Amino acid sequence: MLLTAMVWSVTGCKKFLDVNENPNNPTEESLKDPNLLLSSSLTRIAAQTATSYASTARWMGYWSRSGSYGPNPDEEAYRITTTFEAGEWTTWLDIMFDVYKMEQKAVEKGGQEFYIGTAKVLKTIGYMYLVDQYNNVPYSKAFQDIRTNLFPAYDKGQDIYNDLFVQLDEALAIFQGLDEVSEENEKFDILFGGDLDLWEEFINTQRLKLSLRLANVPGFNANAQMSKVTAKRFLKETASVQPGYVQDQNQQNPYWNTFKSLYDGSNADNFNRANNYILSKFRDNGDPRFMRVFSPNGGSGTNYTGFNYGEVISNAPTAGNSANVAGPGLAKSASQAQWIFSSVESKFLQAEAKARGWITGDAHEALEDAVIESFVWLGLTEGDATEYLGQPESEVEDYDQLFEWPASQADQIRFIGMHKYLALIGINNFEAWVDYRRIGVPTDLPLSMHPARVNNIIPLRLHYPQNEYNFNPTVVAAEGTIDPQSSKIFWDVN
Repeated sequence: MLLTAMVWSVTGCKKFLDVNENPNNPTEESLKDPNLLLSSSLTRIAAQTATSYASTARWMGYWSRSGSYGPNPDEEAYRITTTFEAGEWTTWLDIMFDVYKMEQKAVEKGGQEFYIGTAKVLKTIGYMYLVDQYNNVPYSKAFQDIRTNLFPAYDKGQDIYNDLFVQLDEALAIFQGLDEVSEENEKFDILFGGDLDLWEEFINTQRLKLSLRLANVPGFNANAQMSKVTAKRFLKETASVQPGYVQDQNQQNPYWNTFKSLYDGSNADNFNRANNYILSKFRDNGDPRFMRVFSPNGGSGTNYTGFNYGEVISNAPTAGNSANVAGPGLAKSASQAQWIFSSVESKFLQAEAKARGWITGDAHEALEDAVIESFVWLGLTEGDATEYLGQPESEVEDYDQLFEWPASQADQIRFIGMHKYLALIGINNFEAWVDYRRIGVPTDLPLSMHPARVNNIIPLRLHYPQNEYNFNPTVVAAEGTIDPQSSKIFWDVN
């Protein structure tokens, strides 16, 4: 049963991160006005996307368990149960309920088109994540009156994606029809400050992202979607929220607070550490970005010690003697803005679209532009990126050599995907799992070394959570037997 439909989440009025307000306690004001639901939903989406995918980062060769902790057989042996990462289901549906109520209240009040448009865009984010993990999920019936819809049916993932494009169409029409926004819109839009041009860029970029997921799905019409990309084109700057993060309890930047330091200065994360696979990829190819996405052993010096994912060894280096995952390029301060959609990812999406012939431009030049953006985003220089890109072909004996542009379109797409993989570590760990299933990179990603893994592979999806089997049994049973080792998301046609 969709119990999250009864949960509200709003933030304080002035700072949006007021510890004197209970963020889960609905107020009469929040029930009437969509403005607080906008700032709250943006804050929660940013936190969810930035901090919720550590297990994905470990599966995908980015991070690994530190020597201070024992093995986790369910995750590391890929034995995915109905309790594994169950919070993904409840949290995203809870956020989407807030977005639904924002749109509903805006319609009821009238003259609130800006909130209706933003709600439609945010819906495409949350449901993209839900479908990409579970395939079929509650959508069209999700938030109807619980008295008449006690057991919400699931919509097919393909149908949901089809409607997400419609939501983008409708949001674009709304924003293009607005001559201006109010001071209230500017205040509570902690993503773009009411800038309609930036919302249009966001819609274009989200449309491209959804489209690329469907690139190999039979019948998908990429040209139809690309024809709707407006002259504003794609995100040029990172889309980040800033609700007023400060170094204080419950008010820090989510990435910093989860992986770097708590408000009192103590370590926030002793579990996640560098994975030897990604460290080798960086070092073997003369790539200095590992010193920006990781911090050195003990927080200073030049030593970066990693771990092999799932390996069970005695006398392993402790967390304090290994490289943590909150490097200076990712975790800059407790008060930094929290990215939702980075300029780095935007440029890599454009590079792949050019390689596919969906948009005009030279794909190789677009790729190099994306790599340069990655270096600069992490605090390195354009010169550092140019030096890196100017190296001769790698001597590493695998497909994932990084310096010779392939001839075939299929190889160009995977080539771009591998560079994207290296660029998004810590920025968007989830995207690596999507691309691994979607285009098959990295090709040499090692499986977990946990002794209980046997023949298991990196999971293709998550199980529906146990609460669905407990409270919505007929609907979830209609989905048939779910096996994360073989049941695929609809766009995974490899």
